[in-house]
Amino acid sequence: MVKMWVTKLFLATCFMTLTLVPFSLAQNSPQDLVNAHNAIRAKVGVGPLVWNHTVAAYAQNYANKRVGDCNLEHSYGPYGENLAEGYGNLNGVDALKMWASEKPDYNYASNSCNSGGDDCLHYTQVVWRKSVHLGCGRAKCENGWVFVICSYDPVGNIEGQRPY
Repeated sequence: MVKMWVTKLFLATCFMTLTLVPFSLAQNSPQDLVNAHNAIRAKVGVGPLVWNHTVAAYAQNYANKRVGDCNLEHSYGPYGENLAEGYGNLNGVDALKMWASEKPDYNYASNSCNSGGDDCLHYTQVVWRKSVHLGCGRAKCENGWVFVICSYDPVGNIEGQRPY
């Protein structure tokens, strides 16, 4: 009887491990997100961000509002923000890598995106010197996509100002 109970417990533990680990790997801890952001900021001599629970709650609430459509629409709230969406296990660090990949599109001398458009503004928000607080949210949308938002306080991308 005890052997059967131990076997069932072992199998239940294995099942829980196999089902929960992929989900947990899809998430990033706040410290993972802060560290990843700060590594990018350090490359251009910008000081660190710190996690802010109020900013994070705002970001998560907005991500939750996008569950029905997963549209990449800005909240137009009180914070700067970067948005991303994708399939599978997209997480905040994955989204950050996409935003940081815009660095070659930013021209510091002219303080503009090389294309003349806005294809570097995610990157400039990440490295915005005056932004010091970070909060991110993530939600699985009804269409199967994943929506990620990182919010920054104070707002960056102020016209006429350089990010660093």
